[in-house]
Amino acid sequence: MPLDRRSFVAAAASLTATAITRPGRAIAMPPRSLGSADDPLGVRGDFPIVNERIFLNSAYIAPIPKQVVAAGHAFLEEKATNSFQLGPLLRKCDEVRAQFARLINAASPDEIGLLFSTGEGENVVAAGLDLRAGDNVVIDELHYTTEFVLYRMLEKTHGIQLRIAKHRNGVVDASDFEPLVDRRTRLVSVAWVSHLNGLRHDMRPIADIAHANGALFYTDAIQGVGSFPIDVRASGVDVLCAGSYKWLLAGWGVAPFYVRTDVADRLRLDRFGEMNAGQQLPDGSYEIPTNAKRFDYSSRAFGDVYALSAGLAYLEKVGVARIEAHTIDGLARRLQDGLANQGHRLFTPLGNRSSIVTFYTTKPVADVRAVFQAAKIEVTVRDGTVRIAPALFNNAADIDRCLDATKRLI
Repeated sequence: MPLDRRSFVAAAASLTATAITRPGRAIAMPPRSLGSADDPLGVRGDFPIVNERIFLNSAYIAPIPKQVVAAGHAFLEEKATNSFQLGPLLRKCDEVRAQFARLINAASPDEIGLLFSTGEGENVVAAGLDLRAGDNVVIDELHYTTEFVLYRMLEKTHGIQLRIAKHRNGVVDASDFEPLVDRRTRLVSVAWVSHLNGLRHDMRPIADIAHANGALFYTDAIQGVGSFPIDVRASGVDVLCAGSYKWLLAGWGVAPFYVRTDVADRLRLDRFGEMNAGQQLPDGSYEIPTNAKRFDYSSRAFGDVYALSAGLAYLEKVGVARIEAHTIDGLARRLQDGLANQGHRLFTPLGNRSSIVTFYTTKPVADVRAVFQAAKIEVTVRDGTVRIAPALFNNAADIDRCLDATKRLI
């Protein structure tokens, strides 16, 4: 029997449905061990892709471990055999909020909403700030494409000004933002880690500049969260969004959205739906949550929520600090040094601490791709640059094989 609107809202509010909370059988997680030289984190057996080729392209779309595949299958099997009630699905969403809150050191799971993509996060912030003629937004040259498309369009439609901090040999820091931020700046937005060259921003000094001028500090964290420890409170971040198909080891359709509690009411809601309806009031309206749940306006991609929960559990079991030590301080540093010693000009600053290493090349794109294809190595080749991104399942032998290939591009 279909639910009417009042019954649906009551079910969402009380979470009293009786269906099972977790579909399928328990999913085995990797043991936390010291591993071996070939597999320092003890995870390679969970990633079938390592048997196919050397995959150094997780900054594009990351492979997922078997445990996440199992979670996805279990969800579909449960829907096929028993279907679902709303309550358990919403409880799983709340479980993911708690998992993600721990991952980024948010003050509470109530600071985590669930959107569909990282790009939606920036759009929600831009719309929520009600930007008007004379306002300005400050980003940097190494930001993602979404920001340039969005704010250039808002220049045309709302009369705002987009200000862009230029990079200096692949580096942008607080000194580059400071001259651009003033009392009409409503938003300072950065990618915590640049998709172009892996620059990992020193966040706190930029946050301090934004806050000193009354601006909100937003970060697209899709290239950072899951690859190294994130602390939103120490960094001064007000709002963060991260899609789950890269370093969070999941799929598409769910993007955790952190909103610091004391800034949530600064963002005007621009969309409404059944999922942000609380208790129904006598006049027929509804109480809207005051925390980050207020941005969850419609049904979720619930299957992807279950997959993300498994990905977050996997990261928590392995340990993000261990992942950082292995992939960034180990593999990415080995790659930086090797490329520099070969004479390649790096777009990534030497000593930068992210999983992305990019170098310049003057070779034709087709020739560069052919070199990596012949070696069965997957990387991102763009016109003029090559981006390499080792992940937790890679090892030193993968990096050395990659460096053997890059010798041919000198």
